[in-house]
Amino acid sequence: MNSPQTAHDLEGKIIIVTGGGSGIGRASSLKMAASGSKIVVVDYKESMGLETVELIKRAGGEGIFVQANVSNSKEVQHYVQTTIDTFGKIDVLFNNAGILQDFKKFQDISEEEFTRVIDVNLKGIFLGMKYVLQVMDQQGYGNIINTASTTAVRAEHSLAAYTASKHGVAGLTKAAALEYVRKGIRVNAICPGGVATPLTDSVPSQLQASGYVPEEFPNMRIGRYAQPEELADIVTFLASDKSSYMTGSILVVDGGMTL
Repeated sequence: MNSPQTAHDLEGKIIIVTGGGSGIGRASSLKMAASGSKIVVVDYKESMGLETVELIKRAGGEGIFVQANVSNSKEVQHYVQTTIDTFGKIDVLFNNAGILQDFKKFQDISEEEFTRVIDVNLKGIFLGMKYVLQVMDQQGYGNIINTASTTAVRAEHSLAAYTASKHGVAGLTKAAALEYVRKGIRVNAICPGGVATPLTDSVPSQLQASGYVPEEFPNMRIGRYAQPEELADIVTFLASDKSSYMTGSILVVDGGMTL
């Protein structure tokens, strides 16, 4: 009898996870590996990515690490080709890597910071999709999950560049889902809000410094921040065939933050 952890039909699937060195990416990598997948952990920080792979192996799973800057076309092509060379196929891309901007007024955002946020959060998603879709189109099947944010469905104060990047992720998700809907390829996005990860550790202090704290932020509407493992459950479901009738969906997973 399958345990609850292996109930999803992920046995033998080859899954790329960008930003797999920490937070939602690490939790999802561990969860999907425990469900029978082989994980390609991609991260800019080598030590963090290797640590995730070590945790996967320690739990009896299989995975490899590829270092990459997701905004660099050649490095994205490298992690895609390494996956094909190692495992021969790509079943799922969890396109998760992203960065947060400093909280500041729209007029005070530098062109350099705007470019940095768009490069990682939007261009990185685009490049991952572009090169993995080439593989999936030839395979005749595939599944892409993009990490957007609650800022993909509403604006957030003092986060104009980040909001723009995540709105773009939602747009790319829908565009690809529509284009590949009859080609055996599904594309969906998750919109986390208020997750306890290294990326969001500085949010409370930055909000205080910006002079604007949304009323739902101190404890979140549901009364707490999400744990990365709770998002990993959603990612694992989307990666599985149990979500087979879903494409173009923008799933808000935010504890009621956007209500």
